Amino acid sequence: MKQLYLIGGPMGVGKTTVCRELQKRLDRSVFLDGDWCWDARPFQVTEETKAMVTENICFLLNNFLRCSAYDHVIFCWVLHQQAILDGLLSRLNLENCQVRAVSLLASPEALTARIEADIQAGRRDRAALERSLAYLPLYDVLHTEKLDISRLTPGEAAARLERGL
Repeated sequence: MKQLYLIGGPMGVGKTTVCRELQKRLDRSVFLDGDWCWDARPFQVTEETKAMVTENICFLLNNFLRCSAYDHVIFCWVLHQQAILDGLLSRLNLENCQVRAVSLLASPEALTARIEADIQAGRRDRAALERSLAYLPLYDVLHTEKLDISRLTPGEAAARLERGL
């Protein structure tokens, strides 16, 4: 049976890094970051671009799920609203597939430290910190497993995901 990991969390929490570590641990795995489907200049959030990105993500995920070469499909994105998760799931062919929806979380202090490091390195701007902290409480109400990675290395977080928190 295939395993689909839907990994959400606020910007800067470490989703991509943890998912790359998880991919290393899982044989026959593939990783898709939702941000790759929205890497555009200029970055524009409109109804048209949201629909296009969602359609592209579902197309790719369905192809990975259909492909016999992979047993584990790992996907990460901000996923801060239940409607986003439900919308993706409703468009995926999940026959013979177990889904694990997980929100990676961190304390406001840990999240701030991670994003501040990204700002210093030129990977994010200061506005990302405000947005990320504002999104953090939205994950409390989602129907996902929660994993606080404030004090975990990416490898430790991946190990917990692999064995089921």
